[in-house]
Amino acid sequence: MMTTRRDFLIGTAAIASMAGKPVRAATGADGKAQAALADMAEQMLADYPESATGLGLDKDKRAAFKSQLTDRSGPGQMLKARRAADRLKTLQAIDMKALSPGTRTDVDVVRTSHEVAAEGSAFPFGDMAVLNLNFSYRNAPYVVAQNTGAFVEVPDFLDSQHIIANAADADAYLARVEAYAAALDGETERLKHDRALGVIAPAFLLDKTLKQQRGARAQPIDQWVLTTSIAKRTKNMSGDHAAHALRLVAEKVAPAMDRQIAELAAHRDRATMDAGVWKLPQGDAYYAWALRASTTTKMTPDEVHAMGLEQLKALQSEMDGLLNGLGYTKGTVGERMTALGKDPQYLFPNTDAGRQQILDYINGRLADVRTRLPRAFATMVPGRLLVKRVPVEIEAGAPGGYAGPGTIDGSVPGNYYINLRDTSIWPRHALPTLSYHEGIPGHIWQGEYTFKLPLVRSLLAFNAYSEGWALYAEQLASELGVYEGDPVGRLGYLQSIAFRACRLVVDTGIHAKRWTREYAINWFATTNGSTVEEVQSEVDRYCAWPGQACGYKVGHSEILRLRDKAKAALGDRFDLRLFDDAVVLGGNVPLTVLGRNIDAHIAARTAA
Repeated sequence: MMTTRRDFLIGTAAIASMAGKPVRAATGADGKAQAALADMAEQMLADYPESATGLGLDKDKRAAFKSQLTDRSGPGQMLKARRAADRLKTLQAIDMKALSPGTRTDVDVVRTSHEVAAEGSAFPFGDMAVLNLNFSYRNAPYVVAQNTGAFVEVPDFLDSQHIIANAADADAYLARVEAYAAALDGETERLKHDRALGVIAPAFLLDKTLKQQRGARAQPIDQWVLTTSIAKRTKNMSGDHAAHALRLVAEKVAPAMDRQIAELAAHRDRATMDAGVWKLPQGDAYYAWALRASTTTKMTPDEVHAMGLEQLKALQSEMDGLLNGLGYTKGTVGERMTALGKDPQYLFPNTDAGRQQILDYINGRLADVRTRLPRAFATMVPGRLLVKRVPVEIEAGAPGGYAGPGTIDGSVPGNYYINLRDTSIWPRHALPTLSYHEGIPGHIWQGEYTFKLPLVRSLLAFNAYSEGWALYAEQLASELGVYEGDPVGRLGYLQSIAFRACRLVVDTGIHAKRWTREYAINWFATTNGSTVEEVQSEVDRYCAWPGQACGYKVGHSEILRLRDKAKAALGDRFDLRLFDDAVVLGGNVPLTVLGRNIDAHIAARTAA
């Protein structure tokens, strides 16, 4: 459907009014609220200095952040919780009725995130990450696991996000290396505290975590990424930064890692194979909170479980027809997808050359979808993106694919990481939809719209919106014709969506219905036709991050419900480009706020 310039201006004006970016300086109630939000943004950067670096803000008046890392100690966690509680009191005292729609949305978003954080901070264990931009998508009952903790998160952050352009940047890097040692020790003390409470990760997670840490520790220190990264980047600078880094790693980081390994070994001595958080003190209450935090809904585990089974049935009905057309007629949908995934014509060699082929293939599909996006958005963003392999030293415990944002000023692009530990987990038909999800028009694309909002909005993210949008991005790519004449590619897309429906079933099965790890893996692999190797990593992820996997399909389903609502209300005046603008220009929000944003879009288009 064609859109006139007048329609476009009306639609974008409506979104601007709710996006919290006032055209002129805010005054009165709005001015006071925006000033309070700006102060809160600075406090949150101080609490999580890595956010300043990731967004390119660690310079000028915020230059001190470049030498700092998040305080991961017990007292540090308590201080952040108190500061967040104080901010929540300020937010709750704001008169929402006195605010403009845009500022009301901003306050609503920040207040909601702090309410969720306050509930999570009440549990005396784990890692509540709601207010941490880098990890707000997950909350972990365990301070350290195969995919959680400084060991997993800090070295790659320093290598990929800490820019070294001069000697001062190198000195800041060294300060952070020293802070990394303190972060490890801070986590180790919290691990001791949680062990005393009986909060111990499952034995299979601890085995994986210890294998990662011991393997890395066994490498010569001069080959650690902490030392090689600064050595490569300062070789033409004056000063002996590489040697300094080597000393810090040998004298401080390595001993701190030894202490953490010893504590994790003490956990392993007491660990069981019980997979779910139901086994923990307040386990059922913790999972209920984690599910609310992930979905921004009040759905119960039973409701989420039932949604997954219902949607999986509908998706596999379409997959059945496509498989029959390809000659795969015998067995369940899962069994036939397993056979398709093992077909040599769809596999890449499990070699370095094969891994490079995967990276080249992904870049080609992303280049293609870029040409199609003007049909889906009226307001475009650059979509700056680099495709990278997950660092080898953490790939054993890392997800299959994930994305990290670029800087607000665009000087550093976003990163889309793909785990290439074994190329057999990536048959050709699985790669396009993953790339649309993580890259364009998924996480990296959507994140650049958030950069246009007040700073505090770029520091907050909601899993159901983030992952719901990324799953919707997979569907958008399909609707834009990327699989025309390619039934195998279409099957890969449908399997991806079905994969997320399976997540609803498995996550709730593990944490609310007491499924074992083995049962979850077998059910997932046979139902969806995924490889056992891929599913093992997925199930372990759900055990470490309860509820996180449920945000995807819940968020996707809500966006589709709102799109159907807009179509029904607007009829011929519905424009996909303006609807998609309404979703992304309003920023990353709880699903309740997204619903109000779409209602505003419908009202504006109807009035026009």
